[in-house]
Amino acid sequence: MTAAINTTAVNPSLAAYHSKHKAYDSTLLLAASSLLIIGLVMIASASIDVADVRNGNPFHYVIRHGSFMVLGIIAGLIVYQLPSQWWQKTGWLALSASIIMLIAVLIIGKEVNGSTRWIGMGTLNIQPSELTKLLLISYLAGYLVRRRVEVLNSWWGFAKPMLVLIVVAALLLKEPDFGATVVIGAAFLGMIFLSGVKIGQFIILILACLAAAWGLIQSSPYRLQRLTGYTDPWADQFGTGYQLTQSLIAFGRGDWAGVGLGNSIQKQFYLPEAHTDFVFAIVAEEFGLIGTIMVVILFSVLVYRALKIGNFAERKNQLFSAYFAYGIGLLLGVQAFINIGVNMGLLPTKGLTLPLVSYGGSSLIVSCMCIGVLARIYAETKALDIDDQTDSGGHDA
Repeated sequence: MTAAINTTAVNPSLAAYHSKHKAYDSTLLLAASSLLIIGLVMIASASIDVADVRNGNPFHYVIRHGSFMVLGIIAGLIVYQLPSQWWQKTGWLALSASIIMLIAVLIIGKEVNGSTRWIGMGTLNIQPSELTKLLLISYLAGYLVRRRVEVLNSWWGFAKPMLVLIVVAALLLKEPDFGATVVIGAAFLGMIFLSGVKIGQFIILILACLAAAWGLIQSSPYRLQRLTGYTDPWADQFGTGYQLTQSLIAFGRGDWAGVGLGNSIQKQFYLPEAHTDFVFAIVAEEFGLIGTIMVVILFSVLVYRALKIGNFAERKNQLFSAYFAYGIGLLLGVQAFINIGVNMGLLPTKGLTLPLVSYGGSSLIVSCMCIGVLARIYAETKALDIDDQTDSGGHDA
């Protein structure tokens, strides 16, 4: 019953808006849908050979990816039905669930390639860190609203969410999952900055986070090896630089227009994880510079719309919705930026999926949930201004 209370202030307006307008952001949904379709096509292309050898069925991964896509769309539609107030009221529950899941994966998790990031559930492997990203963003959005004055005027109010981040980061690094730590940390910092904190406080926080990240890299030989290896992968192209050199070869073969869909050579057991973390390299090989630019533009549009929706909500004084939208935009944008940067050799190799595109059930479903939340925030904010919008025929967001 708690999930449904106190929603009448929004729901009547939202219902009225639905009856008179298209209560969705068509640009956001078009960009997200395009990325989902690209992902399905590229998973089919990139995984067909490895699936045939590993599973005896060349369509094994694309069938699973298609199933995850359907589940993701259903999850996104369900999330769209949840009022923003529901997320705001369940902030502490979201934080508690995040920490419990991260502890659980360390206790009962399944180890894959030296990392314990998944909880096995029959034929499915659940990655708690993916859902944790969304839940922590919702918690921080609520905190920034509840403690707004404290955050803007005192160091303690500013530091408390950082203590939460430290606890979460410690649990993620035990898996280890340095990539998820960086993504969540970047989203946290971005949300705090957009909430209006003093620039001096923010600069100090940035410097502290950079120092902590450098310390973590120095303390772990394999992280340091990755950092130094990506600067010159050809120096050890059959060792630490193997994955990156194969990715760069894919980019080189793609040239301007690519070798054509299905004609990639690198996916044929040269490039490891071609259908997961390095699917963007296969896009580059098969569709060239034109294809990669298209994908980058779609992600740019997606992030732009998320931030625009956040700004629209903030102008209507819907601060929780604004911060939540900002956080989701940063979450998707930072993860896409890191994945693309890794594929191109601009960043050290990290195990992060490309949102809405890469193979990976947990990532795909949570990414669709993020789109559902953004669509709900847009519809609710638009509904608050229904009379003005109807009279003027304008489009605030």
